Amino acid sequence: MKKAKIIFWITTIIIFLFEGVMPALTSQSEMAKEGIRHLGYPEYFGNALVVFKILGVLVLVIPQIPKNVKEWAYAGFGFDFIFASISHFAVDGINFQSFFPLIFLVILAISYHYYHKIERYKNIAL
Repeated sequence: MKKAKIIFWITTIIIFLFEGVMPALTSQSEMAKEGIRHLGYPEYFGNALVVFKILGVLVLVIPQIPKNVKEWAYAGFGFDFIFASISHFAVDGINFQSFFPLIFLVILAISYHYYHKIERYKNIAL
């Protein structure tokens, strides 16, 4: 159980840092705005994305949030990573930036797997 919690928290904190903290700190930079424009999205889309990312990571790291809300957060990040990868493939072709979101999709999947493993253990212990 201890190993599952460690893996869960490491992967979840990686998602928290890269999808919550970094966008919150850098979303108004010119480089971030250019990245959104480069992919063909309007600036307000980037702002909305940052708001939902921050809310999503808070849902993942706050233990008191209901399970069904956490499921939606995991799904939202899954869609985000898949569509980010598709956007980069469509605009930039095959390169590292196109595969980078898929790396985070794998990290998210590991977090999700261990979240459910911990929840199953809690239910058995009751």
